[in-house]
Amino acid sequence: MSKPSLLQCVLCLNPAKSFAAFDVNKLSRMNKFYANDLIDVPEVALRHQLKNYVTNVRYNPKFAMFKGLSDLCAKFIETNKCNTFAMVYKLLKLALLLPVTTASVERVFSTMKVVKSNLCNKMSDQWLNDRLVTYIEKDVLLTINNDVVLAHFQQMDRRRFSL
Repeated sequence: MSKPSLLQCVLCLNPAKSFAAFDVNKLSRMNKFYANDLIDVPEVALRHQLKNYVTNVRYNPKFAMFKGLSDLCAKFIETNKCNTFAMVYKLLKLALLLPVTTASVERVFSTMKVVKSNLCNKMSDQWLNDRLVTYIEKDVLLTINNDVVLAHFQQMDRRRFSL
């Protein structure tokens, strides 16, 4: 049997069909994927809490008929299960962050394609980084007054002429 991927582990948290996809072995594997976030969580304690968690919520009518992880997480907070099952709640939060972080990385790579055109293919890393920041953070840059930027450049050394 091959090792489960991170997405297979996250799917085990799915509350659909009374937590039918729930698998303690795969979920405890998330401890390895998120070693820095779950550094203080012993695997034995995590396995024990996962078993108690599924027994507790599987037959609880408050946890029936959820559409996804966000509904489950909201009910966790509402019923204060986030304190009872703190390690499981941490896994839920990490699972909910996965699509956001993946989308952010993909957005940066898409932006890099736009910024780094064929004409700019040989630019240095620092210049590429500066261009990416200005392209991605357009909203912030629009709030900066042009006079402030001009004054900053005029104070820099090695300018051929005054702006």
